[in-house]
Amino acid sequence: MRYPLILASLVLALTACGGGNDAPERSGPAVPLPTVGDSAGVLSSKEAKQLFGYKRSGSQQAPAPYGSYAKGCVAGGVELPETGPTWQAMRLSRNRNWGHPEVVDFVQDLSRKAAQQPGWNGLYIGDISQPRGGPMLSGHASHQIGLDADIWMLPAQNLTLSRQQREEISSVSLRRANGAYTNDQWTRQHHEIIKAAASDPRTARIFVFPGAKVRMCNDETGDRAYLRKIRPWYGHHYHFHVRLNCPAGASGCVDQTPPPAGDGCADAQAWVNNILNPPPPKPRDPNAKPPAPKRPITLADLPRQCADVLAAQ
Repeated sequence: MRYPLILASLVLALTACGGGNDAPERSGPAVPLPTVGDSAGVLSSKEAKQLFGYKRSGSQQAPAPYGSYAKGCVAGGVELPETGPTWQAMRLSRNRNWGHPEVVDFVQDLSRKAAQQPGWNGLYIGDISQPRGGPMLSGHASHQIGLDADIWMLPAQNLTLSRQQREEISSVSLRRANGAYTNDQWTRQHHEIIKAAASDPRTARIFVFPGAKVRMCNDETGDRAYLRKIRPWYGHHYHFHVRLNCPAGASGCVDQTPPPAGDGCADAQAWVNNILNPPPPKPRDPNAKPPAPKRPITLADLPRQCADVLAAQ
């Protein structure tokens, strides 16, 4: 796919500035971007993570997510302030505390609710998105349209951590037996914070390790409707991952298929059963060819608006 006019302006802009469902830190030197002499076709074939990964600020456009959670970008991304009265953004060197205004507002709202829990003064916020979204230089396959956020499981007691401390501190794992059960770090406060996140109408789903979902299913004595949004997934024992619905009127945004009806507790228990008693591996076909390596996402693979997002001031 070619975008001659858009990409031509993008080349000039880049030269002038010098510059899921789910899945660490920026590393390595910046890859040289195309010069004015490059064709639009060359630019569109560049790995999107190199084009988006080194943008340091959001675009001066109206906020809009484009594409899907694992293949898209965000216009008009805003930065979650590094420190607030009830939150701190972690791993600031990654520059991933950006997102659609909806997710920044959500994170601040949830942090205020977390601060009401005993032993919590708020939340430590992990990755949200890059300033203009898009594929990341490392780590997540999703978090591309500014509507995903990772919330640390570590109770946020000290909200005066320095930038260096935020690089060195680690979250806490809540899993036991490879995620089949919660460990002794799990508290009712974790339950209530994840419940508050899932109960927000803006939330599409929450990813957490299977044992946590089963624990919440077993412990919940009230309304269980929110449990439908909590989905078991690999990893997610140091943080839980919140994914918001596409905002109203965001015509370029692609929502994920809603979770199946019901509370999803039987499905989570099936995950746990498979952890404890793994099914036998499928027989390997000796004549089968190995799968081809996954091709990196290029700019041409993303929605056409993403070229404008990159080119914008």
